[in-house]
Amino acid sequence: MSAFKTRGGADWTPVYLTQINGETCIGCGRCYKVCSRDVMHLYGVDESGNVLGAATEDDDDDFDGELNRKIMMVDNADACIGCGACARVCPKNCQTHAPADQIAA
Repeated sequence: MSAFKTRGGADWTPVYLTQINGETCIGCGRCYKVCSRDVMHLYGVDESGNVLGAATEDDDDDFDGELNRKIMMVDNADACIGCGACARVCPKNCQTHAPADQIAA
């Protein structure tokens, strides 16, 4: 039996975003745009895959020439409400979600 119910009374288990695979993420921002909870943000990555820091909305931000690409990273996981909107819009299926009953409180 589910501990959660929809407004209509049906059983529902939220699936929370736990991580985004930086190898497959293309940094398109679709997940960010549909998330109303500020769960993930864009980060710059160098050629070796090292995270350079949070990327600004300024496309000219190149981290002193080190920027190779940008990826989304989960940096506010506690804000996720488990709606799954981000997974539905991701073209690369690079996100990992876990059901609420499998995440420690």
